[in-house]
Amino acid sequence: MSGTYIIAEAGVNHNGDIELAKKLVDIAAMGKADAVKFQTFKTENVISKYAPKAEYQINTTGKGESQFDMVRKLELSFTQFGELKAYCDAREIEFLSTPFDIESADFLIDELSLKTIKIPSGEITNAPLIYHIARKRVKIILSTGMSTMSEIEAALGVIAFGYLQKEEHPTIEAFKEAFISEEGQQLLKKNVTLLHCTTEYPAPVQDVNLIAMNTMNNAFGLQAGYSDHTEGIAISIAAVALGAAVIEKHFTYDKQAEGPDHKASLSPDELIQMVDGIRQVELAKGSGIKIPSRSEMKNVQIARKSVVARKEIKQGEAFTVENITVKRPGNGISPFEYWNMLKQIAPKEFKLDEEIRLR
Repeated sequence: MSGTYIIAEAGVNHNGDIELAKKLVDIAAMGKADAVKFQTFKTENVISKYAPKAEYQINTTGKGESQFDMVRKLELSFTQFGELKAYCDAREIEFLSTPFDIESADFLIDELSLKTIKIPSGEITNAPLIYHIARKRVKIILSTGMSTMSEIEAALGVIAFGYLQKEEHPTIEAFKEAFISEEGQQLLKKNVTLLHCTTEYPAPVQDVNLIAMNTMNNAFGLQAGYSDHTEGIAISIAAVALGAAVIEKHFTYDKQAEGPDHKASLSPDELIQMVDGIRQVELAKGSGIKIPSRSEMKNVQIARKSVVARKEIKQGEAFTVENITVKRPGNGISPFEYWNMLKQIAPKEFKLDEEIRLR
């Protein structure tokens, strides 16, 4: 992965309409994101008919329907996802999707041949799903919203155990052993990226805790990035400055559209601005070696100073604090030599402001 990998999260902002989904692909491609990501699920496999809506879902879609009924309207068929994958290929943008159930994971990996699977924050404790995906040895992007460090470690243990493809029965103890094993650690480092996330829509800036991204990186030795649910683009750009390997951000075709996620998503113009801002920050980060840049070298002599005559100095006169000082430009004797020059003898006559030269 070269540079920050930017995932434009379309999610379910297509509202169950394949043509709107293609429109979102077009927006992500024009915004120069690296990938556009959707959500693949069979509603009856994922949500109980008794599951309540989240507060933000009630705020955006009302109380009149259940979470099951709301989500059912946002579902695309596997056939439509195949069409969408082909459309992404034609637009030369990577197609990604988050599976919320084992059937959907099998479809994405076995039928659409996805090499990377994003596991969302809500599934981080869904050990059967995580294990099933890891058994297929795909790369995994694991979002960690609502999680503690111990829960993240537990999920990584499941992934390591799945990657090792052992035939032994999955147990909590087996997951722990897989996590601490040398081979398990190597597989995790090669294949897993963690995303810090605050699972609220929109996420309050004071709850972001962005430095936790680096805490995870240091603790687990894995690439870390940020899944951004805040409003605007500032926090995503800040995450890149802190070293985010991946940025994921919701976007939409219309922030006023009906649906649970549109209001907390970027507009097409904001997506373009975010990608451009991230690429500028990447350039600005540089190598970390503190040396003068090429562009500033021409300013050295102009901005720095040299030792010059404070007033007229006669040949043979001693240099003193009364007759020498430092002024621009900086193409003569460095001010670091100022004290060494005191009491030395002027080899020639110097006029006011003339650069002092000893030879």
